[in-house]
Amino acid sequence: MSHPPIDQTAAWQALAAHAQKVRGRHLGELFADPQRGRAFTRQAAGLTLDLSKQRWCAETLTRLLDLACTAEVPEAIGALLAGERVNVSEDRPALHTALRLPPEASLVVEGEDLVPGVQATLARMAAMVERLHASQWRGATGRPIHDVVNLGVGGSDLGPQMVTHALADYRPEGVAPIEVHFASTMDGSQLVDYLTRFNPETTLFVISSKSFTTIDTLSNARTARDWLMTRLVCAGSEGVDEALVMRQHFIGVSASPQKMAEWGIAEANQLEFWEWVGGRYSLWGAIGLPIALVIGMAHFRELLAGAHVLDRHFATAPLADNLPVLLALAGIWNVNFLDIRAHSILPYDGRLEYFAAYLEQLEMESNGKSATLDGRQVSYSTCPVLWGQLGPNAQHAFYQLLHQGTQPVVCDFIAPLVRYEDVREPATRDHLMGQHRLTLANCFAQSRLLMLGDEAIDEPGERPGHKRYRGNQPSTTLLLDRLTPATLGALIALYEHKVFVQATIWGINPFDQWGVELGKQIAGETQRILESHRGHEGMDASTRGLVEAAWRAEAPNGD
Repeated sequence: MSHPPIDQTAAWQALAAHAQKVRGRHLGELFADPQRGRAFTRQAAGLTLDLSKQRWCAETLTRLLDLACTAEVPEAIGALLAGERVNVSEDRPALHTALRLPPEASLVVEGEDLVPGVQATLARMAAMVERLHASQWRGATGRPIHDVVNLGVGGSDLGPQMVTHALADYRPEGVAPIEVHFASTMDGSQLVDYLTRFNPETTLFVISSKSFTTIDTLSNARTARDWLMTRLVCAGSEGVDEALVMRQHFIGVSASPQKMAEWGIAEANQLEFWEWVGGRYSLWGAIGLPIALVIGMAHFRELLAGAHVLDRHFATAPLADNLPVLLALAGIWNVNFLDIRAHSILPYDGRLEYFAAYLEQLEMESNGKSATLDGRQVSYSTCPVLWGQLGPNAQHAFYQLLHQGTQPVVCDFIAPLVRYEDVREPATRDHLMGQHRLTLANCFAQSRLLMLGDEAIDEPGERPGHKRYRGNQPSTTLLLDRLTPATLGALIALYEHKVFVQATIWGINPFDQWGVELGKQIAGETQRILESHRGHEGMDASTRGLVEAAWRAEAPNGD
């Protein structure tokens, strides 16, 4: 049965009329209610979500919840978690949540219980991690591996890199010092930097690609293979041949075992990656091998467990108390009814340095769509533009625009409540905890100033124009009890599910990325033209000129 576009429903129209009535209200006025903070704060899975600084009221939330029911969000949540084919354009489920189910669970999808296969891959990962941590995985010359380079791009790079950086404090004690690195750029600059510094005898490469056809990743993989062969085989290392190098220096992670084998990855070094897991949702499984190498399998399982706790909350909590649903509805309100189309992610913890970049892909690749599930062009805004960086750095970069610029921006402030309590030396601990209090003070003060503007400043007299702050900029504050594998898992799952709820309301598919695929196709065609020096005549004038400039630059005399 076909449903009308969401913006033609009574619930949407009622919200639009409501927005006209409340749009002019200032957050300072809304906070006249002393119970507002508590009324718009929820907790789950070690997270506290404070939505009280959003420009809404109780009636707004009630109407947004009506919109969620109109869009059949509860039914969509059930379909996602049950393994129905919610990725309609590719006709398959989106089952990243299955990767974090506990071993004793069961999830039967189309006649197959997925949990045993997931657990088998985790067990295989654990065996690899154990060998590397015990210095039992040795290179072709017999020396133990020291450096592991993950070759991937997008979801095969951003998620693992973000988590390994965030949880570096959780390195297990008493294991070999494995150093994990990431190379994603197709120009080879990151990889070449490593190759000039690393010892080929003690370097292992993890090739992470769902299709095992991604040109960025395979270009880097070929460079790595050539480097190893030149330094180990051609240099005449005793007893070392190409097969031994491939077996001891490469691991493959893909949904295509055949392509891994064709490339030369030994079967024992292959980790399974299922078609029903999207790349940007994949860090929970074999793509998370670099994470497990840094934090150990026990902590990796805690990461999965924390995400699963949030999954259960998402599945069972009423919409009015459901953290992902509420976070999603705040976004819908800002984008579609307050016309705020910029969203900044601002963590106040250096360990979350890469979290904004991770969310940029998660949200904009998922919901940067303009066609509905049935192929119609939308007549309303979908995903806002996301960007961000560490809050303390951003305060000295783009906060000027947030406070006094002309663009409305909604911000997410993210911070752990407790840090450094386990530092053993008392004087150092006290100093570091003081620094953490300073960080929290800045986090809380910035969101307060964005909300209240000049009202937050206790100064007598009229302020000159260049010192005035308009305030009324909405924000969300997300507090973690502590930054642990479990709470980080819950935080990531929170945003994954937020994306899904918004996609459900907008009527779009968050699990495909045809715009990305088209870009790859056109890039391949352009590469062939650049290499063959033929076929550019039919291009537009700008691209034709750029291609000719590249050819001139390659010519011996620039001719």
